[in-house]
Amino acid sequence: MTDPALTPSIFSLHPLAWVAAVLAALLLAVLALAWCLAGWLSQPYRPEIGAAPQELGATAVEIATSQGMVRGWYAAGTPGQGAVLLLHGVRADRRAMLPRALALHARGHGVLLIDLPAHGQSDGEMLSFGPREGLGIAAALAWLQAQQPAEKVAVIGASLGGAGLLMADLLQPPDAVVLEAVFPSMEAAVDNRVRAVLGPLAPLAPIATPLLLWQMPLRLGLDPYQLRPIDRLAAWSRPVMVLGGTEDRYTPPAETRQMAEAASQAQQSAQLLWLVPGAAHVDLHQFAPQAYAAQVFGFLRAHLQVNEQSR
Repeated sequence: MTDPALTPSIFSLHPLAWVAAVLAALLLAVLALAWCLAGWLSQPYRPEIGAAPQELGATAVEIATSQGMVRGWYAAGTPGQGAVLLLHGVRADRRAMLPRALALHARGHGVLLIDLPAHGQSDGEMLSFGPREGLGIAAALAWLQAQQPAEKVAVIGASLGGAGLLMADLLQPPDAVVLEAVFPSMEAAVDNRVRAVLGPLAPLAPIATPLLLWQMPLRLGLDPYQLRPIDRLAAWSRPVMVLGGTEDRYTPPAETRQMAEAASQAQQSAQLLWLVPGAAHVDLHQFAPQAYAAQVFGFLRAHLQVNEQSR
């Protein structure tokens, strides 16, 4: 006959012990889910790219960086019209910027479209949400400036592309910049996305957001609270135009206004801000092509064309 005292049973646990055990299991499950989600978000994005479209007349290029090759398409423009580096957002590739490239090239501008590091055909083992992408962006900008030394060079950066530009250590800044839906800080970017995903459970964001942010030092060796594009923008001296959508939940209008205010204070000039009515976190060129051409391409033309007397 078995001695009951020597046979522990989970059924004899105190109710508080049951509660503690359930909470511990839930916490472990949440931590595991957050770890897996963050791991998926930081994985490289590797779609098939294919050849450049014939109408662009571009050649494939490879640009060396300290962390491997950045790859893209380059098409020279009409002398005196300048050139534009085009930077896509997270989990996309150079093709996302192709409609802009075609429109700009038709206007005489040279264009360079790249895959950000760990995107498309560019090297990279992990997304870093700014710093590592910035290394590739800095190399691509320097390459474009070297290709057309007599031309002015601008950058259009969408979301992660714009953030990576601001966090990059540039040898020579561009002559003008367009920032589309660029987050002011990593903390804000993650929190906004968590709230959008949680929907009715958004009040849980103060718990979920830190669970994602705490992994960045472990995975990437980066402090997420130091990743603040808005601080770098506040020291920017070249002309900047800031764009965003009025319905963007990932980079809300209030944050887009903050970015525009930082740029205007740095330049001691009026804000160049365009909030696109009805647009969410989408391709703003595709959403409002005619208005985009008037606003953005007009801004670039004003800052890229070289006066014939200065050539």
